[in-house]
Amino acid sequence: MTAPLNPPPPPHDDSAHQVWQTPPAGAPVAGAYPEDGPGMKTEAREAAVITLVVTAAGALLGLLWWWLTPHVPLVGEVSGRTWTVYLKDSEGEQAIGVDGTFTLLALAFGAVSALAVFLWRRRGGVPLVVGLALGGLLGSVLAWRLGVWLGPTSDVIAHARAVGKGVTFPAPLRLGAKAALLSWPFAAVLVHLGLTALFGPRDPEPHQPGERPEPFTPAR
Repeated sequence: MTAPLNPPPPPHDDSAHQVWQTPPAGAPVAGAYPEDGPGMKTEAREAAVITLVVTAAGALLGLLWWWLTPHVPLVGEVSGRTWTVYLKDSEGEQAIGVDGTFTLLALAFGAVSALAVFLWRRRGGVPLVVGLALGGLLGSVLAWRLGVWLGPTSDVIAHARAVGKGVTFPAPLRLGAKAALLSWPFAAVLVHLGLTALFGPRDPEPHQPGERPEPFTPAR
């Protein structure tokens, strides 16, 4: 007699016995990473704070511009009852120095404000950059208007009459190149992006195929 031929047992397969369970609410999922950085509302609040602080710093820029900028000398002459005001030195470069001083100071303020924001929030973010740029622009406008207000009067005829004929007096503080108002936000954004690219945190590297991600363990 021959033993009955029994078919070989099927290969062991645990797929039918695997049970997929939904993790409880709030439990971390294996392989998942925690949310990176603050939420959008937090970033928006921080951007608003940055805008206000950087704008307020424009007052210091205005004071420095008024103090450091070269004065444009004017002279008043009178013919009969008519006063005429003209430049004492028609070939002088003081007018260019007024715009140049504002531009250099604004570039320095942009670099310093970008460094301060980066040291405060190293992760950066679009709202922070927008707040930094907007604050730099508003700060430049504030500095410009404050410097003009602190400077000599804009009524040059009245000023010439007050000092007398042939007496040199400073011209009103004016910003000829309005593009200088963009120096602060341009420098701030450029420096902040550079600092973030060089020293900002790096994103986690993606998992390689076949590599099992480690489960996330919340910090205690």
